[in-house]
Amino acid sequence: MTLQALLALQFVLPSIPKVLALVLSELDQLEPDLKKINQLISTDLALTTRLLHLANASFFKLSGKINSVSESLAILNLGQVRTLAAAAASGASFKAVPGIHLQQFWAYSLSVAKLARSLAGVVRLNPQAAFTSGLIHAVGELAMHLGMPDEMAVLNRDMSPLDLRRARLEDGSFGFCYAQVSAGLARQWQFPLMMVDALAHQSAPFENEVCEPLAGVIHLATWRARVKETGLSDKALVDTFPSLVGDVLGLDVDRVLQQDPIDWSGQLRTGG
Repeated sequence: MTLQALLALQFVLPSIPKVLALVLSELDQLEPDLKKINQLISTDLALTTRLLHLANASFFKLSGKINSVSESLAILNLGQVRTLAAAAASGASFKAVPGIHLQQFWAYSLSVAKLARSLAGVVRLNPQAAFTSGLIHAVGELAMHLGMPDEMAVLNRDMSPLDLRRARLEDGSFGFCYAQVSAGLARQWQFPLMMVDALAHQSAPFENEVCEPLAGVIHLATWRARVKETGLSDKALVDTFPSLVGDVLGLDVDRVLQQDPIDWSGQLRTGG
């Protein structure tokens, strides 16, 4: 399947059932807490993409400018948010994605988002855009598993979807990887160009005369989250550190690790 053909398919990205229930419960309150709603939606990559897609729609005349859940909530009314959440909670919203352990994938994606936000603060990039980009950076992996499950099953026999080498394997097999799919979807959803470019170049942020600092931040955050998921030794952790990317951003392995004070292992393991 070509990248264009894959992007032309219609996907229903699965949301976290517990998060959906909590969001809808809060929206049913007489005075819903916007801060709580923001925090809940920001843990769910599917809800986040739906919300940003709506907020960046041409109707609001802000296409390509909204890069976070908080900005989206500032321009949407709660009725629109409830309709969106209710649609996500319909029967099609939670389903298995062949070859993907969803609870692990959700927790991993949130890890990347939080790490990206922290790293962005160090190098003085937009932390909200970094968080959102980190949260949805691998949405293309879900799309590839939904749209071409047989082909992805072949790759999964040899390598986990969260392996550090995954992008290279996919690119060698198909001529594109999850990064290009994520960027293509973000472009279709009219997300800010800075985010689209960061997603497109996340696996090789400074190659071929590309210089996209946000892509570098996502690359480092992805590295940290993936080595944690795969349980590499301390020596392997240092050996696999993408030092070329770190050098461009002025970040060494110790500085990156300092941005990771939280044990992610127990987060979002409840997905239903």
